[in-house]
Amino acid sequence: VDKMRGKPKTQITLTIFRKGATKPFDVTLTREIIKIESVYAKMIENENILYLRVTNFDKNVVDVASKELKKYPNVKGVVLDLRNNPGGLLNQAIGLVNLFVDKGVIVSQKGRIASENQEYKADPKNKISNASLVVLVNGGSASASEIVSGALQDLKRGVIVGENTFGKGSVQQIIPINKTEALRLTIARYYLPSGRTIQAVGVKPDIEVFPGKVNTQEDGFSIKESDLKQHLESELEKIDKNKKEDKQENKDNKNLISQKQINDDAQLKSAIDTIKILNIKQGQ
Repeated sequence: VDKMRGKPKTQITLTIFRKGATKPFDVTLTREIIKIESVYAKMIENENILYLRVTNFDKNVVDVASKELKKYPNVKGVVLDLRNNPGGLLNQAIGLVNLFVDKGVIVSQKGRIASENQEYKADPKNKISNASLVVLVNGGSASASEIVSGALQDLKRGVIVGENTFGKGSVQQIIPINKTEALRLTIARYYLPSGRTIQAVGVKPDIEVFPGKVNTQEDGFSIKESDLKQHLESELEKIDKNKKEDKQENKDNKNLISQKQINDDAQLKSAIDTIKILNIKQGQ
């Protein structure tokens, strides 16, 4: 990989040997700066639910997430996906929680000496969304991801779905020793609103769901009128035929999470179902 790196706009030729090919072949690539989006949003197909994926907590998370939430102000729910998010900037984690809550301590920091102790509270002006909220986590959700999911859980603002998180809740400081060496020292721990720590424990989901596909197979056996030969075609069938092309377009729409994607992700399916239940309880 190091040999492939270089200045933008310069070219590199790779010799590739592919399984099944009779001989290697060359591919010439132009180097570019790769920009990885830390936040992206999609609507769930046929549902008024926003899917918000945060891959890491860089400096743009709060700005991008707030824009997406403002773009869809009338959604019935938000799925915040923090799976395999290793963490990042603390202020962005706090800011993301603040988009959904308007009061309370989001996280606190406690160390060996009083000067290392600090509380981070929600600012009422920063809250944007009142929609039902489900947060997806797994064993790859660490540090800032655990602060977000744990705070939303303690503040009773969101339901946590998935698997137990990684368990990194320590504050570390890098102290330079010389020009080439440094010491990484743990100086404090993060604590959630309830006072619990996530260090070596993680955040336990409210609803534990393991990864995998959704079992869509129906049990039992039944025969309906529509199963019989030469049955009378219903008006709904005619409409369905006319909508086939529209459905295909929706599947190809990059701004939608398709039903197939949902069926391939049991944790996401559970999150969507949980939002529906929350809305029923709230009379929406």
